[in-house]
Amino acid sequence: MAALVARDIPRGAYVNLGIGQPTLVADHLPPGSGVVLHTENGMLNMGPAAAEGEVDPDLINAGKVPVTELPGAAYFHHADSFAMMRGGHLDVCVLGAFQVSAAGDLANWHTGAPDAIPAVGGAMDLAIGAKQVFVMMTLFAKDGSPKLVPSCTYPLTGVGCVSRVYTDLATFDLGPDGRVEVLETFGATAEELGERLAVPLVHRGRPVG
Repeated sequence: MAALVARDIPRGAYVNLGIGQPTLVADHLPPGSGVVLHTENGMLNMGPAAAEGEVDPDLINAGKVPVTELPGAAYFHHADSFAMMRGGHLDVCVLGAFQVSAAGDLANWHTGAPDAIPAVGGAMDLAIGAKQVFVMMTLFAKDGSPKLVPSCTYPLTGVGCVSRVYTDLATFDLGPDGRVEVLETFGATAEELGERLAVPLVHRGRPVG
C-alpha cells in the first residue's frame, strides 16, 4: 500500500504522513521526486526512516519514529506546523482510518468502544486543511466487517474530506455522488468486493453488482 501511495503522490507535492502505516510511504518515494514531507511536530523535508547507525534521538516524526533529513530540511515551532496544516499549504495528507464512508467522511480517532483510547491528534486539522486526503487501511476489520461503508458509525474526524482509499484488496476513488470507483484490485475481483461491500461500486465505467 505504501508503495502505491508513493507512486501516486504528485511530483513536488508537500505531504504529511500520519502516524502508523502512512509513515512507510517515506521509504518508497523515489530520489528526485521533489516531494517535501511535513511532520506535525515541526519539520519540512523529512527523509526515510533512520537505519541502524543513523538514529538521532532528536530527529523523530510525529509518531516518535527516528527519521532522516534531506538537504534543505527546516525545523519550526509546533504552532507554525499546525498553521501550515490548517492554512491549506499541504497538497496531500495520508492517514489511517477505522472507517471511511462512500461520501468521503473519515473516522479515525475513536471506535466508541468503552476500553478504546481516543487519539485524534492533528488528524482533524490535516483532514480539513490538506487539498487531498489519501487513506491507508485494511478493507475489512478483524471481525470481517467492511471499513468502507455507506455511512460511518464511529465518531467523525472530517466530513467529505477523503478522495482516495488504499487497501490490501483494492484502491478506490471516492466521488461527490457517493459512488466508489474501483481503480485496481489485489487478489480479488471487483465483483467479489461488490458482494461484500454495501457501497455502490463502479469499475471501468460500469456499475458492479
